[in-house]
Amino acid sequence: MPAIHFFEEDITYKLKQKTSARQWITETIQAEGYKLKELNYIFCSDQYLLQINQQYLNHDTYTDIITFDNSETEGSIVGDIFISIERIRENAAKFNTPETDELHRVIIHGALHLLGYKDKTAAAKQKMTEKEDFYLDKRSFSDSKK
Repeated sequence: MPAIHFFEEDITYKLKQKTSARQWITETIQAEGYKLKELNYIFCSDQYLLQINQQYLNHDTYTDIITFDNSETEGSIVGDIFISIERIRENAAKFNTPETDELHRVIIHGALHLLGYKDKTAAAKQKMTEKEDFYLDKRSFSDSKK
């Protein structure tokens, strides 16, 4: 049975509209031709994510998201996605966007990484942003949508 789980590490944070978010993420994965097996979103602090970045990626920088692809079968999704809620809040203020929208962008960004999308070059980043926008528009449950 496919599953999407939401956890907190070293912070207290409860995602709103979990059922709708799960459906949206699942539909995104299916629309890209993949099968969802298991996906874990772990909401955490900047410091927690920095430690993961240092330990596993040898990067000594803050980031909003780190995605680990644990899939063993091509075409299936198994992964862990760590998201800094502090970074989400800071970026939402910086980009003048609702926190919920910024969180949803990062949530789908992580799923898109598992679907094979990259963001290291300008062209790849543009494609990633286009996909994020496309799937953000598919949401039927955002706080900022009226």
